[in-house]
Amino acid sequence: MQSNNKLRMAIRATAAATIFGMAAQAQAFSFSAGDVDASVYGYARLNMSYDMDENVANSGHRGGSFPTVDDSQDVDGHFGAAAAQSRIGVKATHSEGVMVNIEGDFMGADYKGGALRLRHAYGSYNGILAGQTWSNYNSFVGTTSTLDFDGVAGVAGYGSRTTQIRYTTGPLSFAIEDPKGGGFDDSKNGMPALTARLEDSAGGFSYAAAALVKQNEYDDPVNDTDDSAMGYAVFGAASMALSDMITIRGAINYTDGANGYLYRSGGDDAYIDANGDLETISGMGGTFGASISLGGGRTINATYGMTKLDVDDLNDPTAGETNENAFVNYQWTPVKNVMMGVEYGYYNSENQGGESDDANRLMFAAQYNF
Repeated sequence: MQSNNKLRMAIRATAAATIFGMAAQAQAFSFSAGDVDASVYGYARLNMSYDMDENVANSGHRGGSFPTVDDSQDVDGHFGAAAAQSRIGVKATHSEGVMVNIEGDFMGADYKGGALRLRHAYGSYNGILAGQTWSNYNSFVGTTSTLDFDGVAGVAGYGSRTTQIRYTTGPLSFAIEDPKGGGFDDSKNGMPALTARLEDSAGGFSYAAAALVKQNEYDDPVNDTDDSAMGYAVFGAASMALSDMITIRGAINYTDGANGYLYRSGGDDAYIDANGDLETISGMGGTFGASISLGGGRTINATYGMTKLDVDDLNDPTAGETNENAFVNYQWTPVKNVMMGVEYGYYNSENQGGESDDANRLMFAAQYNF
């Protein structure tokens, strides 16, 4: 009985998913069936947004997108609300140590909301994980909480989930993953992405570092041309509790031929030059933020992020070069399973020719966890 209680407590502790835009962790309820201890977790969530300038809201979750520099849709005042971010998940652990997690939300494949979308579907045993979950080239250590679902640009690594096989031993993990990115004509994946990550903590200091390599390749049978170029990426992230009230966080990420892993950069991994050679595009991003606990379940969070691509060789003044955004929010947790918050968000995009466009928006969120 005591071991079962311990296992249930562990399941409750680990069932809460750390995600962008989630201000409070889900509190799972658990049950047992034979040799399996299981938990069901999730939340119902309302997002409301008001775009002061150009309408950059995603209809499914009301998070903000970066404005298009050559867009003339700068029409003031857009309001919208959505509940598609709401999610549900099931986690089950067998007495022999096999764990399975399946989780979904209601944003659909097109992010417009309404249909169930698979987020996590994986199993793990003895340090080996197989299925779909957060990329191993990812860490939330340096991420400051936002109400905006997509969050701040430049955070550590790939900001979504991918299919993979991963092995974890202590603070180290290694994975073979479905590669992301591309963007050039006739691109193909000839090999998986290979990732390695170190993540650990000591007292009030937490840190993470990771590296990735992937192959970029294209094959044009019409013109009988093909080429390949290796891409790679590295990031570092950290957080530090300066006191019981204040925590600071940050991350830096460098990519070359792997801009699909430079979060919210919107950049291609490579381009095909006039000679038919595949040339990689490099980029850099970073974020910094701070959280202040006011007590009584109240926090203030502020964060800034930026990505910049080296697109000078494209000789295209309309090519996207820089994305930056910033958020300030107030979150209140009146009871354990409820969070409410308000947030101001700023977005700015600039192209290689020096033209830029920005957007300002307000957001309200209410989340009820179970």
